[in-house]
Amino acid sequence: MDGVLEHVWVALAGFGAGLLTSTVGVASLLSFPVLLAVGLPPVVANVSNTVGLVPAGAGGAVGYRRELAVHPRLTARVIVLSALGGLGGAALLLALPSSVFEAVVPWLILGTCVLVAAQPRISAALRARHGPEERAPRLRLSAPTTVFVVLTGVYGGYFGAGAGVMMIAVLALGLDVDLGVIAGIRTTSLMASNIVAGLVFTVVADVDWAVVAVLALSSVGGGYLGARIARRLPASVLRAAVLVAGVVAAVTLLA
Repeated sequence: MDGVLEHVWVALAGFGAGLLTSTVGVASLLSFPVLLAVGLPPVVANVSNTVGLVPAGAGGAVGYRRELAVHPRLTARVIVLSALGGLGGAALLLALPSSVFEAVVPWLILGTCVLVAAQPRISAALRARHGPEERAPRLRLSAPTTVFVVLTGVYGGYFGAGAGVMMIAVLALGLDVDLGVIAGIRTTSLMASNIVAGLVFTVVADVDWAVVAVLALSSVGGGYLGARIARRLPASVLRAAVLVAGVVAAVTLLA
């Protein structure tokens, strides 16, 4: 990455990705296309993006510290499962040829865009599925929910764009927990997935450390700010921006 302008674009993408990490949960849909635009190969861009956005999750975890203290044992379990999944996702990325990644990523991005567009209806359906009957709240992970938490962690380690939306859907379906708490668990658990995958990448993969440094410095503030405003900020504008960025990135990679 050469040139002041490219550094500025990456810094802005990092800050925006930090915001999305703690709000909508699709940070890579913003930062990944920017890294491609400044000339990084797809796999190098993905690896550098994963490592560089770890501080965004840390900033989000600080912002969500009150929510994370509500169910500490549940939070710890989801974090551990996501970390294990992230290890599997990193191994998958490194084991498969780069051509597979380049072929799959556009469709992952488009699929994530569908999830983002459908997020309001998904949330409404999740709220409507609970009837008026009284029963003990579900505060433990069932076996199916555990499996899907791990699979979401795998996706987070492999690519990750939209993993936050997926994790919210999985946890909201499987638990009776406030969505604000779920958002905090989502942000922290996917940070764990990124940390584990990032450790693997730093040892065996090609990482652009200049990009990592710019993303890390710019994303931590965005992650913290996103967590602070997530309860009040209308998601419609962010969702529209993410959809545009995702479609443009997917079309660019398919061209």
